[in-house]
Amino acid sequence: MQNHRILMFVGDIYEDLELWYPKLRLIEAGAEVVIAGPEASTQYQGKNGYPCQSDISISDVDASQYTGLVVPGGFMPDKLRRDSKVLDLVKHFHERGQLIAAICHGGWIPISAGVYEGIRVTGSLGIKDDLVNAGAIWEDASVVVDRHFVCSRSPDDLPDFCKGILQVLADH
Repeated sequence: MQNHRILMFVGDIYEDLELWYPKLRLIEAGAEVVIAGPEASTQYQGKNGYPCQSDISISDVDASQYTGLVVPGGFMPDKLRRDSKVLDLVKHFHERGQLIAAICHGGWIPISAGVYEGIRVTGSLGIKDDLVNAGAIWEDASVVVDRHFVCSRSPDDLPDFCKGILQVLADH
């Protein structure tokens, strides 16, 4: 994993475990993780009150410097998906067949980027209709891996989510 530099999004009301568990698991595996938020060097509060400081602003991200993207859930994705730079980043990773991992409500971002058409996915039951209406193929499973996409439903699925992420990164 030492050749992998992974981008993760953060913003206010992110789901604490869905950011921290994959971040720490990827670091443990040897990957570099960079946290991008609306502003650089800014502290964002998780849904459960745990803070996370961004390393870089989303507007300053050069997608070519990363080998994949992890999108935590919470309410953060609903706001970030309105940022055209966020959507461009997702499209960049998709066009190159690089990791796009989304958990829970994180799927809102790939939906808005238009990259889920015909892709097998899962996510929070709260966005199932959004996923299906975006052309995705819904599965109720702890993790769904379809090519370079990895999806999970909730914090309870984090062990399988991270295994899926590591599997996709090992294959690329």
